[in-house]
Amino acid sequence: MRAARAAGASEGSGAGGAVACELWRAGPRGAILVVKPLTFMNASGEALAALARSDPFAPADLLVICDDVNLPLGRLRVRRGGSDGGHNGLLSVSLALGTNEYPRLRLGVGPRPAGLALHDFVLGPFGADEEDSAEALVERGSDAAAAFAARGIDAAMREFNGAPGSGDADLDERG
Repeated sequence: MRAARAAGASEGSGAGGAVACELWRAGPRGAILVVKPLTFMNASGEALAALARSDPFAPADLLVICDDVNLPLGRLRVRRGGSDGGHNGLLSVSLALGTNEYPRLRLGVGPRPAGLALHDFVLGPFGADEEDSAEALVERGSDAAAAFAARGIDAAMREFNGAPGSGDADLDERG
């Protein structure tokens, strides 16, 4: 939502059946719809299914943004499509869309400490020593989403995959 607000998007609200979404529209290439499901993350596909019924879209025009405990904190990965990788939110989206071929932006929040339940880890606050990395990840993720909106998936992959500041572009399209 930060990137949408920074782009001057106006805030609104909508509902799709029993699923409510917050909506913003902005963009130099035409209207861009940013949807923040108000469902639990594991049911986020319900919001997209409701949206698709009222305003059909091609899955390739979508950018799903999610956390990823398999990526280290601060790392992000832009992909054209691929598996859910065990992420229940991505599974929900794939089931709702009937495909796993949609762009996604995974934001690294890992690794999960041994002995800590996954839900406790992803719902818990960042530690004081992680706050700067988390803030930088949000900024870089916002920039990656804006690059996708302005220049497409290939440009976003080329510009943002790899370690921050490393110039190490990871152009693999899967996962």
